[in-house]
Amino acid sequence: MSEFREFLNEQLKDPELKAEYDALEPEFAIIRAMIDARERQGITQKELAARTGIAQADISKLENGNANPSIKTLKRLASGLGCRLKIEFATL
Repeated sequence: MSEFREFLNEQLKDPELKAEYDALEPEFAIIRAMIDARERQGITQKELAARTGIAQADISKLENGNANPSIKTLKRLASGLGCRLKIEFATL
């Protein structure tokens, strides 16, 4: 296990911190899905920007968790990645 993962697991023993971390899971999932799709395509942020008309700086902000994308932006990203956008509600 990586040092970071060990550190994170130790920190998540704190119930308050774990609750906050868990609350961010949807954002983390979107970021992971976007990066994974881009890397599967083998393209850079700059190439994705050219495909979508979204500035590379904005794609960087999205991938770093420093911006909240709209549904319209997610659709543009999905299209540029040759993917279909799927949003769902899962039972707890």
